[in-house]
Amino acid sequence: MPVIVRGPDGDWLARAAELLDDRGIERFAEWVGETPKLALTEHRAAILHVRPTGDRAILLPLRRWMDAGMLRQLADPAFDLASPGRGPLDRVMAPAPAAVHGAIKLCKLGRLLPAALVAPIPGDPATLAAKEDLLTVDVRDIEGYEDTTAALLEPVARAHVPLADIENCRIQAFRPTDGGIEHLALLIGDPKPHEPVLVRLHSECFTGDLLGSLKCDCGEQLRGAIRIIQADPKGGILLYLAQEGRGIGLVNKLRAYRLQEQGFDTVDANERLGFDADERLFRPAAEMLKRLGFTAIRLLTNNPEKIEGLARHGITVTDRVAHAFPANSHNEDYLATKRKRSGHYL
Repeated sequence: MPVIVRGPDGDWLARAAELLDDRGIERFAEWVGETPKLALTEHRAAILHVRPTGDRAILLPLRRWMDAGMLRQLADPAFDLASPGRGPLDRVMAPAPAAVHGAIKLCKLGRLLPAALVAPIPGDPATLAAKEDLLTVDVRDIEGYEDTTAALLEPVARAHVPLADIENCRIQAFRPTDGGIEHLALLIGDPKPHEPVLVRLHSECFTGDLLGSLKCDCGEQLRGAIRIIQADPKGGILLYLAQEGRGIGLVNKLRAYRLQEQGFDTVDANERLGFDADERLFRPAAEMLKRLGFTAIRLLTNNPEKIEGLARHGITVTDRVAHAFPANSHNEDYLATKRKRSGHYL
């Protein structure tokens, strides 16, 4: 179902592009009394050869040939090489209103492709909401959601969980008070809050951590970090963060993998999907550390953005501890891209 996004410069109806069908588009147009538009990110629009506007959201007017299947193709780069002749694609010259940016952000929060069918709502949006039983959400709540949930993280459960070769391990779960997604802290050994402790920030990776995928180095980084922290006499902490696929979610990560099979590197794949190269946030990690009593740490990483991101949220990184593992034939290009394009110390 569509949702109503309320913004300071107008209220818009929005629906995720990848969930559209033709009847849904017809009903959408009936509700707003005009032909809707397709909202894309600047990254995705650039792939479709739509000239940039300087705005992070681009609006495309719908044409007669743009049925639901075509809109999904415009949103999903899986079809790019098979259907290269789409267009011509025009854009709305005016900057996208705040509600349109909010609609794209909602798609991201839902781990969907960041593309939405949108249109301004004529008259009172409350009337449409009541008549069609639609959810209304304020764009300020959308834009502030991730910061709000990070600020609301609270410890909710702790248990002793012995790991292979590491018996002294406790897992502390954190969850925002609104019941949102959980993050985990593994306390290995006996880290003390009064001195900088060895810490690893690890974003969850289903394929690498659990299945042992060779396409990335995540599984090696996870298990290697646990061993390194365990060997430190002062112990340390591994934060296991629910930010799959650099924050784009598992389904979109698999879409990015498919693009990598077509020859695109990991940065280009994410941007072809419409995302930034890295959508992860560092405030959840900072808030977890503070609630555990730590504000100064030694960070196990090769990613300079983690150091900067933690510093922005009040965590002092006193030392960077290198954390790298040998490449294999499946991930050597991935690691080279992290070094060359993302600035990793590899």
